[in-house]
Amino acid sequence: MPQAAPRSRAGPYGLAAFVIASIVLLVIFAPIWRGGAAERRLDLSRPLPNHVPPGTVLRVGDPVMQWVFQHNGWEKTLPFKIEWAQITGGPDVTEAFHAGALDVGLGASVPPIHAAWTGIPVRIVAFRDYGDAADRQAWVFGISPKSGIRSVADFKGKRIAFSPSQVQAVVVLQTLKAAGLKSSDVRLVELPSSIGGDVYANALASGDVDVAPLGAGIVAERYVRKFGRDGARLLRHPPFRDDATVVYVPETVLADPGKAAALKIFLRYWGRAQAWINAHPEELAKGYYGDHQGLPIADGRLIVAATTGNLHVAEDWRRARGVEQAAIDLLGAQMGHPRLNAADLFDPRFQTIAADAAKGPA
Repeated sequence: MPQAAPRSRAGPYGLAAFVIASIVLLVIFAPIWRGGAAERRLDLSRPLPNHVPPGTVLRVGDPVMQWVFQHNGWEKTLPFKIEWAQITGGPDVTEAFHAGALDVGLGASVPPIHAAWTGIPVRIVAFRDYGDAADRQAWVFGISPKSGIRSVADFKGKRIAFSPSQVQAVVVLQTLKAAGLKSSDVRLVELPSSIGGDVYANALASGDVDVAPLGAGIVAERYVRKFGRDGARLLRHPPFRDDATVVYVPETVLADPGKAAALKIFLRYWGRAQAWINAHPEELAKGYYGDHQGLPIADGRLIVAATTGNLHVAEDWRRARGVEQAAIDLLGAQMGHPRLNAADLFDPRFQTIAADAAKGPA
């Protein structure tokens, strides 16, 4: 079965090799991490605890939520402390879980699957997507200036950036499937996009890859702004959903009654935050992306419109389980991983908590 081609060049590719090596070590040492309570099967028949003991801390990796919570003064009302971590992206969240440095992570469909494959038992506790998915995509393809690619059919024989621990890999594989191509018809160049900087954009511009999935909005826009005069362009993928976002936690968090009770409360506010974002896009663009992140307001508005507009928090996880299973089946077949049952990645006790809160006042 074809595997992603490794990179051996210096610069960002050396860093990519370091990240890949770190993930390998994660797999090797995962059984050590899984000792103690994590090895005991989580009892999902037990009701969620309600008591939050004094001194309970929940460590959360979601910078946007940090700003929304603090902007609205919600932290002051919580019976526990949140320690916010500037950790985003599936590989970083997985490493933080492995190190015991994070309790709650945010990611797309693949990170919890990858965590399970590396031996870290996790559970999805909330699921979000777009309410207007038919009108937009979360990912588009960046096309290298000299690739000669005009349509997805032209991907045959081309080099495509591929990160098996991230949702971009599923976007690539689903696109190839829709185009009637096999992974053996292209060259998959293994390159994590989360190693810092404009890795995919620079790889495209330098001709190291011909195609790379880019986040719709500011990431894709910056690529065209910077290299459009050289012939860089964007291409939409075939029609399929690419907009899943999950909140997921290590099972060790759920095995801790205090943290589990705190998580239950946190998810109510997280659901409320999605409603607040939907109702206050300009406030988020100016306050977080403009004032806090220092971006031009036009860029802030572009990010909000592309990534956070019309958010929908699912209260029925049937589609969510289908999304996870499709990603498992695609990536497992490509990378030689064992098949997982997507339902085992979810904790059904949390299914309606965030969704019910999202229906309330913003």
